[in-house]
Parts: sequence; structure tokens; C-alpha cells
Amino acid sequence: MVKSLCLILICMIFTVGISAQENEALNEKIKSFLSEKKYYENKAFIDVIFEPKSDFYKNGRVNALSVVQNLKDNGLLNLYFEKPQAFQLNFKTSSSPLFFVKIMSDTLRNIGYYRYVTTASNLDASEFTWSIELKSEYITDPLALENELQKSSCKIIDIERNSPKEWTYVIDMSHAELSVAMLSSGKTIKLKRSLYAQWLNVSRINKLKIKSAQRNSWYPYLAFYDSSLHLIKIIKKEKVYYSFSLEIPKNAVYVKISDLYTLKNVRVPLEVSASGSR
Repeated sequence: MVKSLCLILICMIFTVGISAQENEALNEKIKSFLSEKKYYENKAFIDVIFEPKSDFYKNGRVNALSVVQNLKDNGLLNLYFEKPQAFQLNFKTSSSPLFFVKIMSDTLRNIGYYRYVTTASNLDASEFTWSIELKSEYITDPLALENELQKSSCKIIDIERNSPKEWTYVIDMSHAELSVAMLSSGKTIKLKRSLYAQWLNVSRINKLKIKSAQRNSWYPYLAFYDSSLHLIKIIKKEKVYYSFSLEIPKNAVYVKISDLYTLKNVRVPLEVSASGSR
């Protein structure tokens, strides 16, 4: 009987210890997103809005996104500067660097960041880190970033606010894919006029035909990539084409369609037709 009671007591103590550690981890994450002054001025309010604490855990760790969401919803998280400021974003992943940078570049552009400078990149045995510097009147909204990343089947698994002007994101890309149109046999699409290269998913087709209007002076440039964005084949032509047909290379998943010189040569949208299934 005594042994049973001791065992129960030990289990209770261990459980309380783990709970205390989890509470401390959550408090530290909340504090990391706020200034010390703001945290302690609002400590009583924070204790109320972060109950039950179990709601802010996912897969055994603090859910940084839900913490950010709660702080935003309750007016505690300020993402704005008094004037435009330079700030740094660090992104970490275990995925292919090329694939990761492409997805992050598209994601940043889609939420309004067109200009940034790469300040560092590092690849080791387990992780790739990409750091960039931007200038804006507000820091990147983690929730907007997450919503855009979801379009590429990616998700944020952790966020660190290293300082008011430096944030770090850990990104899960285990199911990543480019958020681009999927071509299927018999489908025809028109590519909108753009100064950026156009990307399409060609994993389901065998052949591609591209038509260009007479108003264009299109010098074809096509690059094919596998699922991790390793380059498979490049096709480039040094004369103007108004119709161009080709077979999809084996293992190609994506094609990048551009102009050998400048996309200003494409004044009228290109028409892309797909045929054959694989």
C-alpha cells in the first residue's frame, strides 16, 4: 500500500514538473514577441487570454502561430515601425535549397515584398538557412506569410523574434509544391503578360505547344525542372517563333517559360496547349 502511494506521488510530481516546463515554454514564447515592458504591463491580461494553455500547444511544442494570432487579436502585437526600417528575416528548412528559395521568393512577392537582399545562406547536413534584408514600414505578418505558404503545401512550424528587427521562421516543406497551374491533356491556357517568367506544372502531360501572336517578338526560352527544382533541360532559340512544339523531358515536373532576351518582347499573352498523358 505504502509503495503504491509513493509511486502515485512520484508520478504526480513528475506530471506537475512537465506541466510547469510547458507553461514556462509558453510564457517564454509569449515574452519573445513583446517588449519586456509591454509583457509585464499586461501580464494579468496575458494570463487570462492564454487559458487554457493547452490550446497553444501542437504536437508537444508551443504553437507559435497560435500565440501570434492571439496576441494580434487582443491588440498586443505591434508589427509596425514609426517609419520605414530595414529588417532581417531568416528562414530555415530541411528541404532542397533551390526549391526552398523559389517558393519563398514567390511567397514574399505575393504578399508584397518585391525587393530584398540576400545577406547570408548556409547549408549543413540537416538544415538550410536563408537570410534576407528588406525595408518596409512594417515587419512581415506571420499569419499572412503562413496563409501564402499554404498555397504551396508548406507550413510554419516555429517562429522566433530575435529582436524587433529580426525574425526567424522554421518552415516545413515535406509536402511542398509550386503554386502554379497544372496542365492536363487537352487543356489550353493563356499566360498573362508579365515581366516575370511563367511557371507551369507539366508532370501529367507528354507534349506542349506554345503559340505566340504576330505582335510579339518571342525568342523561346524554356527550362525544365524535376520535383525538387533540379534543372533537367534548357531550350533556347535565337530567332522569333510564333508556334513552338516540344516533348516534355523525362522526369520533368515544372517548366519555366520566358524570353531569351526580355519578356518585353511578349506584348500579347502566349497560348499554351497540352497533349498526351503520363
